[in-house]
Amino acid sequence: MFTGIIEALGTMESLRAQGGEQRLRIRSEGLDLSDVEQGDSIAVSGVCLTVTDFGADWFDADVSAETLRLTTLGQLRGGAPVNLEKALTPTTRLGGHLVSGHVDGVGRLLSREPEGGSIRLVFEVPQELARYVARKGSICIDGTSLTVNDVQGARFSVNIIPHTQDATIIHGYQAGCDVNLEVDVIARYLERLLTGGVAGDREGQGGGLTAAFLYERGFGAPGSH
Repeated sequence: MFTGIIEALGTMESLRAQGGEQRLRIRSEGLDLSDVEQGDSIAVSGVCLTVTDFGADWFDADVSAETLRLTTLGQLRGGAPVNLEKALTPTTRLGGHLVSGHVDGVGRLLSREPEGGSIRLVFEVPQELARYVARKGSICIDGTSLTVNDVQGARFSVNIIPHTQDATIIHGYQAGCDVNLEVDVIARYLERLLTGGVAGDREGQGGGLTAAFLYERGFGAPGSH
């Protein structure tokens, strides 16, 4: 698990074939690797990866073809900047929100506008993820924990304060760039709990969450507001 608070920036040094997978090498002078061991987890722009080898200012991680396909890691080229965060410990301050490092999908930046000292970013998410994005809720973008300002359909906006701009790769975002997205895990579990037995319907004929379903479970009366 992670917090979405970026510890350091790094760069992708190489991506090379290794035993049927791809081996990614990340170099970072800012990330403290003195307490890292083989098998530890590090989030690379929001993607949880397992350390296979490391040195004083670099580490390797194997990346599957599926991970490359479902995230932006496959788009990276040598020298590309990445956000880095080591897995949290029992004594870590949870300054962001609980992040698993399992990317739900790739979003796209539609616009970037200055707003005082901050910048306002508008993203579009895959349609199937839109229902998990809520105003004032949490979302993880390239490993960075952010608060959603506004939601319009499959689009949402966030404000990036100067510190976050300086401490993450967000300062380099331009309209049209793709980003890794992880929705709030609470939203996913809440959906599962509310659908109850419907979630276990193997035929997929449960009908989803309806007013009648909620009424049967004590959430008001049909047609009430």
